[in-house]
Amino acid sequence: MLTGKQTRYLRSLAHHLDPIFQVGKGGVNDHLVRHIEEAIEKRELMKISILSNNIENPKEIGALLAEQSGSELVQVIGKTIVLYKESRDNKTIELPR
Repeated sequence: MLTGKQTRYLRSLAHHLDPIFQVGKGGVNDHLVRHIEEAIEKRELMKISILSNNIENPKEIGALLAEQSGSELVQVIGKTIVLYKESRDNKTIELPR
């Protein structure tokens, strides 16, 4: 679980990132979750965008993706989701205490 200070720090780092994945009208599936797990292990912090043809609630999609990929939901703003997971091999982000 992230503290408020850690969440603010991660949001500031994610501000300049571009979304890596898109969730379309097909929604969340196992294939997407597997790719997110692989990418977040290398990057630790990532943005995911939700396309306008998806009618589901972005907050619910963010919570579902975080739960299924084993990551932390940092932020959902508009149709953009920010996820964080500490990497085992490629640790680059040092969280504040």
